[in-house]
Amino acid sequence: MKLNEYQKQAMRTAIFPARDGYIYTALGLAGEAGEIANKVKKFVRDGYTQEELPAKINEVRAELGDVLWYVAVMAEVLETDLETIAETNLKKLQSRKERGKLSGNGDDR
Repeated sequence: MKLNEYQKQAMRTAIFPARDGYIYTALGLAGEAGEIANKVKKFVRDGYTQEELPAKINEVRAELGDVLWYVAVMAEVLETDLETIAETNLKKLQSRKERGKLSGNGDDR
């Protein structure tokens, strides 16, 4: 599936007041990312057996889907598309790699 097609289909299930789109999607994205972090934290804390690993991985995959949904819908709220966001991000990262600036911090490196 192409990213922009996913975005169009995700919008079919987006229900929130238009005036609150920025807030709703930002908070939803943060919440879902937090759920991923919490699941991984529990892997570290509780450990797991090789038999349990596939189920644990599937839990994180499900949460990644929720993160993707919020990213897609937030892109729509920001009046852009996922493919543009993806292409722009890869160009930025390639530029940082070429300049030896993948490490470090800050947006302007």
